[in-house]
Amino acid sequence: MSILAVIPARGGSKGIPKKNIRLLAGKPLIAYAINTALSSKHISKVIVSTDSQEIAEVASSFGAEIVFRDESLSSDMVTLDPVIYHALGEAEKNNDHFDAVITMQPTSPTLTMETLDAAIEHFLSGGYDTVISVVNRPHLCWGKNGGEVYPLYEKRLNRQELPPQYFETGGFVIARHDAVQPYSRMGAKVSVFEVPERESVDIDDENDWLLVEHAFQRKKIIFRADGYAKLGMGHIYNCLTLAYSMLGHQVLLLTKESAAEGLAKIRESNLPYRTFKDDAELDRIIEDFQPDIWVNDCLNTTAEYIRHLKEQVPRVVTIEDLGAGIDEADAVINALYPKDADRSTVYSGHKYVCLRDEFQIARPKAFSEKVENIIVMFGGTDPSNLNKLVYDGLVAEGGVPGVNIYFITGIGYDYAQNGVVNRPDLNIYIRPNVPQVTKYMKQADLALTSQGRTIFELASMCVPAVVLSQNEREMTHTFASMKHGFINLGLGSRNSFEGIYNTLLWLVNTPVIRRDMYGLMKKCKLRSGLERVKTIILGEQDNE
Repeated sequence: MSILAVIPARGGSKGIPKKNIRLLAGKPLIAYAINTALSSKHISKVIVSTDSQEIAEVASSFGAEIVFRDESLSSDMVTLDPVIYHALGEAEKNNDHFDAVITMQPTSPTLTMETLDAAIEHFLSGGYDTVISVVNRPHLCWGKNGGEVYPLYEKRLNRQELPPQYFETGGFVIARHDAVQPYSRMGAKVSVFEVPERESVDIDDENDWLLVEHAFQRKKIIFRADGYAKLGMGHIYNCLTLAYSMLGHQVLLLTKESAAEGLAKIRESNLPYRTFKDDAELDRIIEDFQPDIWVNDCLNTTAEYIRHLKEQVPRVVTIEDLGAGIDEADAVINALYPKDADRSTVYSGHKYVCLRDEFQIARPKAFSEKVENIIVMFGGTDPSNLNKLVYDGLVAEGGVPGVNIYFITGIGYDYAQNGVVNRPDLNIYIRPNVPQVTKYMKQADLALTSQGRTIFELASMCVPAVVLSQNEREMTHTFASMKHGFINLGLGSRNSFEGIYNTLLWLVNTPVIRRDMYGLMKKCKLRSGLERVKTIILGEQDNE
């Protein structure tokens, strides 16, 4: 079957001056429709019908043939039917014949070749005379007759339960040759073809233009991280924070199938995700998703691993990485480590901390001379079981007199199995996997924590804290020092509870020290780090 594509594009656009040839994401608007039509495996010829020499020159430079129309077919009041009828007649003057004609509006630049070809196949297989592009937008709608309004539905239902409500998109109208008449392209047998929402935009004004321009700048980003008991949950929480903040782009979370605790948290997020069993599957995921950016948050990487990623993904960013792969990555973000002066692609230090949304909006309470609430936070999985060490010690000591103690445990910590349970008689309470940890930080006068990302969250909330490291690696995180308001006791497994308890009691009874710690934390400016990291991931950062 021979199919003609006609792209009507007159000059003199009033809403958006020179709309059809204005640059959209670096290309003339009309070029998108031309390229889509030329890429179709079903379309035989692509012509642009215009009254503008300037549009004709631009369109021909992108491979379209030109049909000029006179003023009678170019006024604001003329519909497309006579324009398409005229273009078909001109295209067939040299004894060519077309079995069908597709009208493609230049104002629908998001329409893809894959969708167009699928619509043509629907048209051919169904024996239709006309197929129109539509988008399904079911809503509770009302009509008006005179001064009376009335519902256009029988029953109020949730949107997902409503029957389909199709809106024409302007993307295409496919019509058999005989259906194309001077004042109609509708044959006897009409069907619709539903296009994805992202391909349904019809640019009519500046707001539409801005939306489409943003859509074309949208990146496809994979965030790769794991979380489990031995590793902890910091990598998962960090990637979730970044993914939530970049929903203007297309994000995909990627984690190992065996990393159960991290997978459970990702599922809670309702963000798109995929799992894999081994690295051999990564190439298939990349081929399927076609990411523009890969963000790796998985500790030490090898140079070979990063090079392999860069062969397939345009930009590779790695986070909290001290491995050989940092020499191969496009950017390295190490908020927990000091600056490596020898590498310009490494961004280190607390100015690159990514605080979760709740910490962006929550503000600390005023300093209190009296300690009424202590929070204990050892991360999402607590791999060294510091919760048990502190809990057992507190129970043996009878708690801290006059103080409420809250253990904030994560999704990967089995508090019940470890015997960490509520003891209201000692003012000890367990709060597992809380949705908003700032609720407790805003009430806390003192904290006991490990040395992961929680130290930044406590600093943002100005909660003086005693720090115990989960492992040797955490001890290299330099932020948790008295310079920033922390008392660091080093590796948790090397501490006796007696030393921990005495430190807590000393701080409870020494408000002047806690006040100094509070003031040092208040000087830390952490809330702008997320925006810095986003610009680095997208490759938009200034050289520092």
